[in-house]
Amino acid sequence: MDDHINFMANTYTQIYIQIVFAVKGRQNLISKENREELHKFIAGIVSNRNQKLFAVFAMPDHVHILVSMSPTGSISDLVRDIKAGSSKFINEKGWTKGKFSWQEGYGAFSYSKSSVDSVVKYILNQEEHHKKKTFQEEYLDFMEKFEIEYDPKYLFEWMEN
Repeated sequence: MDDHINFMANTYTQIYIQIVFAVKGRQNLISKENREELHKFIAGIVSNRNQKLFAVFAMPDHVHILVSMSPTGSISDLVRDIKAGSSKFINEKGWTKGKFSWQEGYGAFSYSKSSVDSVVKYILNQEEHHKKKTFQEEYLDFMEKFEIEYDPKYLFEWMEN
């Protein structure tokens, strides 16, 4: 009998997290032409961190990602790696005129297994969704729905329209 038993052997988890973060200043810098390549790059980061990606969609000014997290992974580490890796990738590709960066901070919202399909549909249907609602309205809806207390002045550096 092998006495080097993996301490995780009897650990079973189901942790679904939707992660949302914005382009710095909420500028429309992610073009449709580059979206698919960015999605693939983010998928690679998620899979290299041994997390499971269910959906990713980049709007011009923000990104939605649905992942299933391993209990040994940290959401903040994963988001840091996605944001750092993808902003470096975008800058190396020269997709924007100036230096590209993501806004500080992010939203992370947990879901039950029964919600996964509808969250995936929601993420993949972002373009349709944002014909009716701005990112700011959407994000504030998340904060309300999940009953998260926040100070509006720290939420995002909303660009004045």
